[in-house]
Amino acid sequence: MKKRKRSTIVKELDKVFSLYIRQRHANLDGFVDCITCQTSRHWKKMQCGHFMSRSKYATRWDDENCQVQCDGCNRWKQGEQYKFSKWLDENYHEGKADELVLKSNQTAKFTDYELEEMINHYKQLI
Repeated sequence: MKKRKRSTIVKELDKVFSLYIRQRHANLDGFVDCITCQTSRHWKKMQCGHFMSRSKYATRWDDENCQVQCDGCNRWKQGEQYKFSKWLDENYHEGKADELVLKSNQTAKFTDYELEEMINHYKQLI
């Protein structure tokens, strides 16, 4: 079996993880609310918003760091990080946003095998 390039594995994991994040709280009709402005749209028209940037591998695929956002909040309003942090603290526990900030600054190295395992895990959840 030919070994896949790491960039291909990461791209597939990003795609599968995004599908999971956008679908996990959708109702039976497929609609889900943006966590920062409460706009309701079909999950296919929403985005996987990251509280801490995707560039931080320690939290890139953390399902608490990532939540459903509309394109307005995620892209045009830079993720509404303040509102995002308030939502995290209210919906997980006080201090959750601070925990994610600390976690995001840790070094995280994933093997290709670990990334492939995450792909399989999230495929099973969607």
